[in-house]
Parts: sequence; structure tokens; C-alpha cells
Amino acid sequence: MGRLRLALCLHLTAGMPAMPVTILPPSGFVTTPWKNGGGITHEIIRDAATPWRWRISLAEVASDGPFSAFDGMARVLTVITGAGLDFLTPEGVLHARPLEPLAFSGGMAVDGRLVDGPVRDLNLIYDPRMVQAEVAVRRGPWQGAVVGGVYALAGKVTLSGALVPPGAMGWGEGECMLDDQALAVVFGVRAVGSGASTAPTPAL
Repeated sequence: MGRLRLALCLHLTAGMPAMPVTILPPSGFVTTPWKNGGGITHEIIRDAATPWRWRISLAEVASDGPFSAFDGMARVLTVITGAGLDFLTPEGVLHARPLEPLAFSGGMAVDGRLVDGPVRDLNLIYDPRMVQAEVAVRRGPWQGAVVGGVYALAGKVTLSGALVPPGAMGWGEGECMLDDQALAVVFGVRAVGSGASTAPTPAL
């Protein structure tokens, strides 16, 4: 699958040319076990720059332990299954709870503590000097214009008429619709710095 060119935001930008919708299934995510054995990362998509300036991934956290540091980056973590995590940091305890996006510094030392058993969480990591980023949890019924990523959690989710199955990412531009029982996480990334890239590369 070739590179996609798009600028991400939570709302459609007037005058921007339409971009095709691509469905990124879990079978195409790139899986990497953590070095400490405490979890697994499934990379969903990242920008095409080298080194990358933003990345979206899904983590499975099975035990307590330190999280990898990403110096110079910012991070937004959203727990999608499980009771949540408590992060012990030099600035105090941060509480990551289900479906509540938590923003914090990617370079900060973080020691994770599971609240009550394993969790799965979505991670957006980005360089705040080069991009602005947003994460929003949407519950159905909901309808809105989206340019970027829609990760379906439950129910019927469509992007520009294309069905986004639970566990998959819909990527592109168009009208997003969630039925009464639907739940999804919407991501936005927008270039702000000179030389910044928002050209994504699906992790396929």
C-alpha cells in the first residue's frame, strides 16, 4: 500500500481536496514485544519522515513496569480495555482511566502500575515542535466530518461510507457516522513547524 498524503485534523478543512479512505485491519499492524517483557506494541500508522514525527500504536500491557521514553515528544494515551493504569512520575501520579485521553511528556520517566489486570491502550506520540495533535473519544449516535484516523471500538462505524470494523483504523477524509451503540477514537495531527511532515505511512 503506497504512502498516503493528508493533513490530519478533527474537522474537515475547507477547500482541501478529498482523499480516499483506507481501512487498516489489525492483521496489518506491526507487532513488537517490549524489551522488558511487560507488553506488546502494535504499530498502526506513522508519518513518512525519517525519523518519524508522529506515530499511532496499540499497546497491550500485561504487567507493571517502566514505559519507554521518547525524548522531545509528547504523548496522548487512551485506555480502551481494562480498568486503567496509574503512572508514577517525578511530577506525581497520573491516572489513565478507560476512554479518557491522557496527555503527558513522552520524555518523562514513567513507571506504570495496572489498576486491576491487563489493559489495552491507544498511543499517539508526536513532536510538539513540528505538529499539533488531538485525540477525542466519540460515542454514538454521532456524525461529523473527519480528516485523519478513526479507530472503531464497538458498533457500526463508517468513514465516507466505508465500514470500519471494531479493532480497525479508518484512514482518510469524509463524513464519519456512528450508530447508537458505536464507540470510536478520533485522531488529529497537523503540521505547524517548518519542514514538518504529516504524510503518513500505514504500518503494513
